[in-house]
Order: sequence, then structure tokens, then C-alpha cells
Amino acid sequence: MFRSMCVFCLAFILSPLHSAVAGELLVSAAASLTNAFEEMKAPFEKANPGTTLVFNFAASGPLLQQMMQGAPVDVFASADQETMDKAGALIDSATRSDFAGNSLVLITPRAETGITNVQDLQSEAVTRIALGNPESVPVGRYAKGALTALGVYDTLAPKFVLAENVRQALDYVVRAEVQAGFVYATDAAVQADKVNVVAEVPGHKPIRYPIAVVQASAQRELGQKFIDYVQSAEGQGILSTFGFSAP
Repeated sequence: MFRSMCVFCLAFILSPLHSAVAGELLVSAAASLTNAFEEMKAPFEKANPGTTLVFNFAASGPLLQQMMQGAPVDVFASADQETMDKAGALIDSATRSDFAGNSLVLITPRAETGITNVQDLQSEAVTRIALGNPESVPVGRYAKGALTALGVYDTLAPKFVLAENVRQALDYVVRAEVQAGFVYATDAAVQADKVNVVAEVPGHKPIRYPIAVVQASAQRELGQKFIDYVQSAEGQGILSTFGFSAP
């Protein structure tokens, strides 16, 4: 009897639905959405009594890997179209939509670095540049695309200090562990008193954030309510406050 109970408990713990507590909505979202989504938590929960929003913020690539490995997720919000495309059958495509836009900027620490544009990064005096890992971090892919278009990516590659997500790239610059870095404009705004925005970087794909309900979610209706809230006037107002543009 005891052995049977243990087997049942273990099966429940390992089930991808084990954390789908009634009223609990698990949202996996790109790290750059941290502040805006956290700001949405209280008003969304107030509008939906008994609901608890639980966020998991990281780079979009690792979030997708977690989903592929069976992590319990109800809603997925990515910082790029490519990652959401790769999610494929894991998401309900009928619920997918773009809800925000962003821009790519070059930042430096507050201390004077002599860097005024992307071309200055080619100087021998510049040896460390923070960049999200292009293999898994959307902001890194956007930066790689822009630098490739400018013809300087291969030249700068040996100087890159790869970050696991955009917030880590931002932290490297804030702590002056690097001389420059590429982040979203919204992330630079979070630390506006600690970094300098040198330039907006052109030449990359449009930065648009998609969101969708996950197919395996046990909270599909509640997940759609969150997506509707994000796209509502109130949700868009919060995103705008944190520097996001319309998609």
C-alpha cells in the first residue's frame, strides 16, 4: 500500500500539470519584459479574483527549451518571432499575436569610454563588448544581424562577452565589466542613471514580441484572459510606460 502511494505521488510530481493549481497562471516571458509584466500582476489579479500570476523570466531560447522538456507553462511571451516559430505545436497558434515592439541600442558605462557610435567599437582600446548569445538570446541575434549588415560583426567577434539574457548584458555594462553592450532600449531605460545610450542601432529585423497560450495548459481560458489584458488599453499603457512601442 505504502509503495503504491509513493508511486502515485512520484507520478503526480513528475506530471507537467502538477503546478497547474486552480487559479494559478504560469507565464514564461522574455527577460526584457520583467518590469512591465510585474507591473501588470496586481491589476490583472484584482480584475480576476482568485488568480495568481507566476512569472518565469529568462532568455527566450532557454524558456523554449524548458517547454520542450515538459516544464509546466500556460502562456509564452517571446522577444522574437523565430523562437515562437520554433515552439510550433507547443503553442495554440490561434491565440498567437504580437503585442509590443522595441529597439536595439548601444550602451556604455556612465564613466567616459570615448565610444560615440558602433564604428568606435573597432578601436584597439575597446576589448570587451557585452552581447546576448546569438544562439539562444534574441537581442544577441538582433545585434548580430545589425553588425553583420554594417560589416563589422567578424571584426568585433573576438571582443564579445556573451550573456545568457539581455539583463545580464545590461548588468555587465552597469558594473563596467565591459566597455559597451547591446541591449533593448527598454532595458537601458531601467538603468538610465547608470548607463549611457550611445546610439540606436539600425539594420536588424523589426523587434516584435509575440505571445500565445501553450497547448498543454490546464488554464487556457485564463491564459487567453492574460493575453487580452496585455493587449488592452491598460496593458498597452503599462508597456508604453516602460518604453515599449506598439507592435
